Amino acid sequence: MSITVHLFYTGTNGNARRFADEMEKSGTASAIRDEKGNLGYAYYFPMDDPETVLLIDHWENQEAIDLHHASAMMKTIIDLREKYNLHMRVERLRPDEGGVPDEDSKYIRE
Repeated sequence: MSITVHLFYTGTNGNARRFADEMEKSGTASAIRDEKGNLGYAYYFPMDDPETVLLIDHWENQEAIDLHHASAMMKTIIDLREKYNLHMRVERLRPDEGGVPDEDSKYIRE
């Protein structure tokens, strides 16, 4: 079963956005997207909080996450978090087996 992780990076003076920008420009984010088992890796910016960046990270399973965490690029990521003095909040999500419940479907515009 796939696992989606929401990582909220918060800093000051625009550091969270600078972190995401450096992850993209350095090729680190692209390398993560190319890792076996990665299903998605994208940064988003909350409109009501300019000091936070949301990373939505989607993996095939826990084994893929464990391999990512054991990779050499984790040092790069950790060093960048330190460089930009970021704090994190993490949410792990597992998709519902049955998809969107029927009673919620009426609120979705496709």
